[in-house]
Amino acid sequence: MTSEAVGLMERRLTEAGFMRVAGVDEVGRGALAGPLVAAAVILPPGAEIPGLKDSKLCTRLQRERLAGQILDLALAYSIVRVQPSRIDRAGLQRCNLQALRRALKNLSLTPDYVLIDAFRMKRLQWPGLAVKKADAVSKNVAAASIVAKVHRDRSMRRYHRRHPEYGFSTNVGYGTSEHWAALKRFGPSPIHRLSFYGVTGFPDEDGSFDPSKARHFGEETCPVPEGVP
Repeated sequence: MTSEAVGLMERRLTEAGFMRVAGVDEVGRGALAGPLVAAAVILPPGAEIPGLKDSKLCTRLQRERLAGQILDLALAYSIVRVQPSRIDRAGLQRCNLQALRRALKNLSLTPDYVLIDAFRMKRLQWPGLAVKKADAVSKNVAAASIVAKVHRDRSMRRYHRRHPEYGFSTNVGYGTSEHWAALKRFGPSPIHRLSFYGVTGFPDEDGSFDPSKARHFGEETCPVPEGVP
């Protein structure tokens, strides 16, 4: 993925007269523990940040460096956190959409166009477009994904100091084998998402927790509660 490809959407929108393009993205959707974090970013037209790309393609050090550059350069940005208890009450999909909306509404500048990674949002108050894998073609979405990822990972490292047994400093709340083993041994912590399958245990024939039945939940495979509009 080249830097030219990452800025493709913004170049086309700038040519069409849109000067304040906001990108919005979220991280932590498939995690078993910790918050869902959404970020929105408006970079100046023509802004160049070497190495800017999807947060999942960056190392931790690269993300930290890029996040600092993004926040220094951004015309506006906002970060929204959704706590696990809220996800358990309202459902993941609803919380995800609400977080993206709030991140956009909290921007100190009103965007004249919005780019969203994959999610189609009804009744959006700005012109906008949902683009699959938008962080590969939009520098503002890529920037938002990095800002959200860095913010969330820092939070999970702080949680690790309170709950070191779960390995949050390395798994950042996702369902690694070590994380499942810790859930079996210690049960869920106050920041686990109790509504997620397996977090409170997998009833075996004898009623005990069996982590071997756990699936690796990632960003693309997390369960979505039914009945959420």
